[in-house]
Amino acid sequence: DDVMMKTGVLFAILLAGAVVGWLVPMLALPAALIALVLGLVNAFKKEPSKALIIGYAAFEGVFLGGISGIFESMYPGIVVQAVLATLSVFGVMLALFKFKGVRYGSKMMKFMMIAVGGYAVFSIINFFFAMFTGSGGARSIEIFGMPLGIVIGIVATVLAAMTLIMDFQMIEEGVKHKIPEKYSWMCAFSLMVTLVWLYIEILRLISYFRD
Repeated sequence: DDVMMKTGVLFAILLAGAVVGWLVPMLALPAALIALVLGLVNAFKKEPSKALIIGYAAFEGVFLGGISGIFESMYPGIVVQAVLATLSVFGVMLALFKFKGVRYGSKMMKFMMIAVGGYAVFSIINFFFAMFTGSGGARSIEIFGMPLGIVIGIVATVLAAMTLIMDFQMIEEGVKHKIPEKYSWMCAFSLMVTLVWLYIEILRLISYFRD
């Protein structure tokens, strides 16, 4: 319950930031860079920082609002579709975890950490490459007439969905072992990052099919 409450607080802050980004889309890029730095600091920081996590939620929200507004102007209705799809995936994964007992063993956990870490490195490199070249990066490459972005998007969406199980498992273990309150902020941060990642991947994927 404590983690869910903190997750709710972070999403409220994220949504407030999203409103700002939606109204002023030019803030999306600088907000993305700040959110990236804060996200990396939070991910590698030994002791969770409530202030840094809240700061991440705010700037990530601005980026999310800006990018969502841009996509919505290009593909009317896409944001609602992406939000509903994200909530649907979240609901399915939560049901699998809660009612079907889906859990990851140590080997699967290692595989997921390597896969997510590898994709994160790729995304960061591709982000800066696209920013400095003005292209879509690796996602804009076509193979047999099909954008590589579709393949990457499908793989990333599946990976993000699978990461939700890791987040649920981490929260469950935290509750079971009665972790200190400050670590519940890290659990909430992790769940928020995964859901934002899932939403962005679904948003991109829908845009490819809308094209």
